[in-house]
Amino acid sequence: MAAADPESVGEVSEFTDQPIRCVDCHGEFVWTAGEQQFYRDKSLQNPPKRCKPCKKLKNARLAAIENAQATGQRRHIEVSAECASCSAVTTVPFFPSQGRPVYCRSCYIKQTDSAHNAAA
Repeated sequence: MAAADPESVGEVSEFTDQPIRCVDCHGEFVWTAGEQQFYRDKSLQNPPKRCKPCKKLKNARLAAIENAQATGQRRHIEVSAECASCSAVTTVPFFPSQGRPVYCRSCYIKQTDSAHNAAA
């Protein structure tokens, strides 16, 4: 006996696939109807913010931070980021926070110099 197709039984899914933009890589990914149903079944309120590869990278970063804190080891990190001012690719010694701008060295110096001059 073959499994019944939900639409032939009269069940129509209340969910449809939705495109979402990843907050980290800015790529688009699909939040499937099945994933939406899983979120509802688990009473999760917010849709995902990251695509699966970026979520894996974030979880790896969090695990590395937790491991470093547990062992007392200091870890040197270098993260590639795009400068919010000139769009040049630069490296920074921290994981950028979501929504906060990252500047290359020369743009950062310009920012701080103009802030100091405005305060004077």
